[in-house]
Amino acid sequence: MPKRIRDKVGLREGGFAKVYARDGVIVIEPLRSVGEAYLGVFKVDSWPEDLDSFIVEAVKEFWLRKATST
Repeated sequence: MPKRIRDKVGLREGGFAKVYARDGVIVIEPLRSVGEAYLGVFKVDSWPEDLDSFIVEAVKEFWLRKATST
């Protein structure tokens, strides 16, 4: 997506967006990462570099443990 459009809708390079048509108009809505959505909810001394990947791996590990414990 061109920089001028990203800047206009508040989307940073590499970010994700929801794109759809409504009443013949293309709508671009930036999507926040999981990290951004929960920033400040918990006090953490140091965050992983890629919080989204960290959470995905944590959930996979949780379900793997859950599946092997039953």
